[in-house]
Amino acid sequence: MLDLTHLRKDLDAVVARLQTRKNPQPFLDVAAFSALEHERKALQVQTEELQARRNRCSKQIGVLKGQGQHAQAEAAMAEVGQLKVALERSAARLEQIQAELQALLLALPNLPQPEVPLGADESANVELRRWAPPRTGVPGAEAGGYRASPAALGFAPRDHVELGEPLGLDFETAAKLSGARFAVLKGRLARLHRALAQFMLDVQTERHGYTECYTPYVVNAATLRGTGQLPKFEADLFAVKKGGQEGEEEGALYLIPTSEVTLTNFVRDCIVPEAELPLKFTAHTPCFRSEAGSAGRDTRGLIRQHQFDKVELVQIVHPERSNATLHDMTQHAETILQLLELPYRVMLLCSGDMGFGAARTHDLEVWLPAQNTYREISSVSNCEAFQARRLQARYKNAQGKNEWLHTLNGSGLAVGRTLVALLENHQQADGRIGIPAALRPYLGGAETL
Repeated sequence: MLDLTHLRKDLDAVVARLQTRKNPQPFLDVAAFSALEHERKALQVQTEELQARRNRCSKQIGVLKGQGQHAQAEAAMAEVGQLKVALERSAARLEQIQAELQALLLALPNLPQPEVPLGADESANVELRRWAPPRTGVPGAEAGGYRASPAALGFAPRDHVELGEPLGLDFETAAKLSGARFAVLKGRLARLHRALAQFMLDVQTERHGYTECYTPYVVNAATLRGTGQLPKFEADLFAVKKGGQEGEEEGALYLIPTSEVTLTNFVRDCIVPEAELPLKFTAHTPCFRSEAGSAGRDTRGLIRQHQFDKVELVQIVHPERSNATLHDMTQHAETILQLLELPYRVMLLCSGDMGFGAARTHDLEVWLPAQNTYREISSVSNCEAFQARRLQARYKNAQGKNEWLHTLNGSGLAVGRTLVALLENHQQADGRIGIPAALRPYLGGAETL
């Protein structure tokens, strides 16, 4: 949520920065906001005047009674009663205005940091760095594992669906059970998927100091509002019927789209002692997304599923540390790709390509040989105080004053997409899959799958 005081003081500047976001879309009804603000100010002045008149009348009542002027005292009492009714009406309208302003604020995305490149879509994203050369199907190059041939497979690469089916990738059974965009993993592939998740958790907890958490997969609407999924993105969520209720109603429940939601909400309505910062959490959970608006995109394979697993990273930090923490968390996610020997690049997203709650985002894009391109595998974002205002999450500074926390989140990594990347980048000419050295202890020491 944006700072309402910022909008009141410099509305034009806020609107201008919002317009650098993805367009066309309505960000703020400026006329409605201005009208509500005008009415709020007028009501506050009116309320102060009514309170002053009520106070004067209340004082007069005692004086008039003491002077024996009972008629005048009764008239003053009647006026106090009328003023009370007027004050109650003003208070009710002020409360309604605050609710309407809150609704406007909840629909606004975060403001991009000044350093974020301007652009309407991903074409304006800026590449920050690459790691390892992309693996391509260059004829005549040595086939086999990554170390044997870092830049070439030496044969035409097969995609993860063709590679995965003999290992236990089953879309037909999944479609029978649930429909499109679901998958069943069996046998060796299921074990590889589990090994990847365990490997990611171990790296993030043992090497980078995150606290592993197990959280609910079903949450209430307040939890999703806190991190920005509601009200704007309800169509992207799976609602769970409870007692005949569905949708954003009191008591409605939803499947989590990511454990960012649960982990970040740990500090909702909390004042965290400054000495306890930073808070670093990680969790491996399934994620559920309806993929509204993605019809016809990535219909083949595991890239875009309604259910997928992810190891999430969340940090809750002092505001002065959030930009440095963004770079740290990006490197924490990069570590997984490096240990798995997967070529990737790091992208700084432009203003039009960032997520709703982000002020700055780094995307990690892994190389997929069969697609001959880089695809997103992790998105690491600094949300600054945007989520904290929605969550009422603060810390107490050295002067004893409560300040907004900053929140950051990122994938460390998406397990299914990592599985895809591993299959495609470590495929061998005979159809076997090479296992990177760092992952072998999780697979009984196997060098190939």
